[in-house]
Amino acid sequence: MFKLLSKESNIFSIPVYIGFLLLIVIIFNILNFNTYEAIIAGITFLGIALAYFCFHTIALNYQTHLPLFLYTIFIFGLYPGSLDIGIAVALLTNSFLLLLLTSTDEDIRKKSYVLVGSIAALNFIFLPTTWPMAVFVIVHVIATSERITLNLFRFLLGIVMIAFSYFSLMFFFNFTSWNLDYFPFGKMKPITDYRGLFPLIPIVLMLIYAVYDHFQNYNKKSPISRYKYTFLLVFSLAQLVTIILYMNTTYEYLLLLAFPSSIILSRMLRFLPKYWMREVSFWLIIISLVTFKIGTYFQLF
Repeated sequence: MFKLLSKESNIFSIPVYIGFLLLIVIIFNILNFNTYEAIIAGITFLGIALAYFCFHTIALNYQTHLPLFLYTIFIFGLYPGSLDIGIAVALLTNSFLLLLLTSTDEDIRKKSYVLVGSIAALNFIFLPTTWPMAVFVIVHVIATSERITLNLFRFLLGIVMIAFSYFSLMFFFNFTSWNLDYFPFGKMKPITDYRGLFPLIPIVLMLIYAVYDHFQNYNKKSPISRYKYTFLLVFSLAQLVTIILYMNTTYEYLLLLAFPSSIILSRMLRFLPKYWMREVSFWLIIISLVTFKIGTYFQLF
């Protein structure tokens, strides 16, 4: 199975995975279909489908099927069937941010910072607990930009534009009071019960090993590979902060890590020294996600 998925993929492979994704979304939502759920399912589908194209943009997968397949399995294992609209929007905006910020062309990035700020603001409006993403973008701008002050101004301008539009719209509809529940910093609920996450322990251990192996062989990698992989790790850290502080037992938050985990694990599998290690690790990932899916569906843990 690993050898089959290690074959070269191309842009025409993506519709096959997107079609399977659409089937998953339809099956999970067909029993509780209504207009609101249909809108959320549509946003979720767009966000996840757009992420498939991010694999080719980031280009850390050596153009194989492996990360595409792993991402599909992650979605199957972690998608609960219905999402909060905030998480659905976060998946969509994260895909846009990945497409914009992973470009190695400084000119493209600097022209997109206003749009990136607008996307980060929309992300916060729909799901305030994703505020670490805005911090991530600021760190990214400081670490990669030649003109830091100007690009930070562009990013903040995008935020201000969305904030002004949002408050103007709320004022127009006579919503003039501030709900303190919207302020996320007093609502932190760190995970206290880890039993539901037990099936994912093998995947967590593999991710830790993959990060260790990356830094162990850091100097052997090309500058572009180091840049993009470091970007992916910091992006994952921003998602991890949100998950640790706010997930508790709302396990659909784990979908925010599905994309970076797919790339990190696919690279780990590729560089394992023995073929049998790759095959065993590959099937262990699948079994862990399927077990987690069964456990959450039947509430076994």
